[in-house]
Amino acid sequence: MKWSKGMQILLALTMCITACKNSRKEIPPSETLTKKTIPTFDSIDWSEEFNFRNIDPALAKSKTESIRQFFNESWATNNTSGGLLISWHGKIIFEDYLGFADYENQIPMTAETPLHIASVSKVLTALAVLKLVQFNKINLNDNISKYLEGFPYPNVKIRDLLNHRSGLPNYLHLSDDKNYWDKGQTMSSEDLLELLIQKKPPSDWEPGKKFSYRNTNFVLLALIIEKVTGESYPIAMKTMVFNPLGMNNTFVMEFDKDSASVSKSYYNNGRVWNFDHLDKTYGDKNIYSTPRDLLKMDIAMYAPGFLPQELKDLAWRGYSYETKGIKNYGFGIRLLEWDNGDKLLYHKGLWHGNRATYVRDFKNEVCIIALGNRLSKSIFESMGLVSLFHDYGFPTIKTKNQEEAMMSAKKAVEETNNKSETNENIPEHEIPMDATSGGGVEE
Repeated sequence: MKWSKGMQILLALTMCITACKNSRKEIPPSETLTKKTIPTFDSIDWSEEFNFRNIDPALAKSKTESIRQFFNESWATNNTSGGLLISWHGKIIFEDYLGFADYENQIPMTAETPLHIASVSKVLTALAVLKLVQFNKINLNDNISKYLEGFPYPNVKIRDLLNHRSGLPNYLHLSDDKNYWDKGQTMSSEDLLELLIQKKPPSDWEPGKKFSYRNTNFVLLALIIEKVTGESYPIAMKTMVFNPLGMNNTFVMEFDKDSASVSKSYYNNGRVWNFDHLDKTYGDKNIYSTPRDLLKMDIAMYAPGFLPQELKDLAWRGYSYETKGIKNYGFGIRLLEWDNGDKLLYHKGLWHGNRATYVRDFKNEVCIIALGNRLSKSIFESMGLVSLFHDYGFPTIKTKNQEEAMMSAKKAVEETNNKSETNENIPEHEIPMDATSGGGVEE
């Protein structure tokens, strides 16, 4: 049968389309998409994704006046250098900044000044890990050895790192032991992993047995993020978390590149706090951010589409109930849990002269963010401001009226912070991080 020229062309196109379809079937579409794609949070206006309650203007004004009083009495009179931001029902009701990013050059502190947020970095590292879990890149029950070749501690799982139940030795201690590290050398995250593999310092107990706050856990999580994404931790965090959430002034300090340009850290007397042998590790610390950027993260966490609810439920619950008390730890977040059902999520941090406080009261839609770069107890005292919005039963904080709450908030952590003022070189995990009493997890 003789085909017309038009029919020949149509037949050729049909055969081509069929061949193309068959060739695509050889490689599943999911593989072509996921092998080179890093899971990220959505780049949307997260403030539009959750219906915050309305604010009573008169009540907001009253609370703002009390916060201002606290700020003037506690921050302004104590050489505090940093920023305080408080959000209520998704709206900023107080924000102010004092001091300098660089005292020597008189560079003022502003809303755009990124400060070292110390262990509040763990909150962000955990969010990146949870995003990888959501997209089935990793599993919470995976052993660490699956991702870090040669890791010598069997049965330590991803979840054990996230909730500090791994039993692994704390690298802050190892770095002070000449048998493990020369303090004349700056330790990187890769150095820490190699130390664990080559020297195998003993675990303190079997994984999952009990809680102990270990910075080692989150350095390892950063290395796992690198392994899974194929990118460095700074780039992976920027791609997965910072950029999508609009955290434009947030970054991971890369020591060799950024240490000369980041905001400085100071003792209370104004003396510069120099970098040391532990300033190159990250995951547990070394994220620089601003109160406004951290608020963007906090607001996003309310939205149903931010993470699947089942992951939120796993992340924001306690895992350590070996002893009684209100303190606990979830996945990269501390908790205070009361018998009446009240719960606060929070994290504090200190590194050199830097201090950070992040408080999330989901029930009352309150967020408190305090960051500072000059050793000051005022940053930690700011957590007490949450009692302006609800009586959480802090032992030394009463909320009969706002003035009493402010004065009690100042007293609540005075003893704790006096200890940190006089023991400037105590590692973070050894300093009590809040003023509440009770057991639960150690600080």
